[in-house]
Amino acid sequence: MLPKSIIPVIVVFGPTAVGKTDFLLNLSKVSEIINSDSLQVYKYMDIGTAKPDAKTLSIVKHHLIDFLDPNEEFNTGDFVHKADVLCSEIFSRNKVPVISGGNAFFLINFIKGLPQTPKGDPIVRKQVEEELKNKGIEKLSCELEKIDPDYFSKISRNDTYRITRALEIYYSTGKTVSHFKIPETPRSGYDFLFIGLTRERKELHERISKRVDLMFENGLYDEFLKLREMEYGLSSPGMSAIGYKEFFELGCMQDNAEQNNGQLDLGNIKELIKTNTRQYAKRQITFFKKIDNVIWETPDNSAAILSKVSEFLNQHKVVL
Repeated sequence: MLPKSIIPVIVVFGPTAVGKTDFLLNLSKVSEIINSDSLQVYKYMDIGTAKPDAKTLSIVKHHLIDFLDPNEEFNTGDFVHKADVLCSEIFSRNKVPVISGGNAFFLINFIKGLPQTPKGDPIVRKQVEEELKNKGIEKLSCELEKIDPDYFSKISRNDTYRITRALEIYYSTGKTVSHFKIPETPRSGYDFLFIGLTRERKELHERISKRVDLMFENGLYDEFLKLREMEYGLSSPGMSAIGYKEFFELGCMQDNAEQNNGQLDLGNIKELIKTNTRQYAKRQITFFKKIDNVIWETPDNSAAILSKVSEFLNQHKVVL
């Protein structure tokens, strides 16, 4: 029998488009979901982030969705602190917290704890901000790639927050982010069940392609234009994400249309989003494979997964 102070937490992860949202409906009677997707936290960005639809949200309660403006930062520390509070609140309601999403940094740091990186230095931060303003994110990306290639390989080239924070740490201490290691073992206070959802590479790529096609059918470009009208640009954390940044990269904003004889090549944008999403999924899989004691299974075999979930919940006297 586990101590009552131990909170059972189910962690469901897998690459983008693998089918996490649909699988979570199997746990709706006993759980509340804590979203660990770093983009679904943003308002107005529904199509490009593949947020759960209204029906799904009515079936099972989701947390950390749709509560920030796209120009606000939401970092790993923010997620871990909020998730800790939510886990206690959910468990106090006799529900099981289920953390699910594709942001590997959020998940790993919640499971094992945050590395002890130094506090920010306002003077150095201002220096980095000036460099960003004068040089642009691409040059800062190249600089970080030379300084800390291991860390850089895990993030997006347009991840303004992580790139500038990594440079701030290096300028302040002379040490890279990779120097500050995440703890080796899971944190105390939680009993984790790790569920990794997987599919064959070809099938996953087909699902990614269909998802992106559907995003455009549902109005992704119109969503992007509305965000631009609200004055959110590439420097906004939300807009630097896959599904939005590609419109900037290929010059398909409305104010660039005249340069292309009024033609917006959405076909190329769509294909670039598909390519970037496939590459992102590959990075996710590599990162998730580093987690130990994972039940790896295809979402189509939900019965086998739910059998393991039932065993886990029985230890905490919860019936699925």
